[in-house]
Amino acid sequence: MPDQLVLASGIVERIGSAEAVFRAVCSGSELRKEEAIVSHRAGLKLITEYLLEPSNELLTDQSDVNIVGHRVVHGGNAISKTCVIDKHVKNIIEEYSSMAPLHNPHNLTGILITEELFPSATQVAVFDTAFHQTIPAKAHKYAIPDEFYTEKELRVYGFHGTSHAYVAKQAMQILPQNASKIISVHLGNGCSITAIRDGKSVDTSLGFG
Repeated sequence: MPDQLVLASGIVERIGSAEAVFRAVCSGSELRKEEAIVSHRAGLKLITEYLLEPSNELLTDQSDVNIVGHRVVHGGNAISKTCVIDKHVKNIIEEYSSMAPLHNPHNLTGILITEELFPSATQVAVFDTAFHQTIPAKAHKYAIPDEFYTEKELRVYGFHGTSHAYVAKQAMQILPQNASKIISVHLGNGCSITAIRDGKSVDTSLGFG
């Protein structure tokens, strides 16, 4: 969001550890705490307390928050775009937890807790797999018996979609032609390469998990 002002940012790491870390930055001032954070609920409670701290001049009440965004890893074949979270979306996140057991259950937990902490806010989900739903069958189907695809939904889903989509969008703004062919490389907590034609994913290196 290049035209928006970031008022505060932060992260909670090592949840469940006695040496968990909470870091936050507001108005150029950085806060860092190392303490036991036993659960995602405890981590989100710390974030909420920080946002409501009067000296930070961010929020006066939870109702000041209009929208909360959630990055969710796996939406399977069911999700192809950013969406407002409702019961149906939560069911999909739970359904695909078996394909992303280290991510989706925690994504859903964060949504449920945030609904409690910010009850008047609209909850929105951005799915890593959504950007890759444009990959054609010749690239997303594995060379295995077709029943694995039709019955088990075993296919190339692609991940890091939020990253690849952003990189492609920024690149297309500086390319001299309307049509574009881009190779996007995501390096970080997990790595993947995506082929992008005219802003749409057409193949990716990270497939089922």
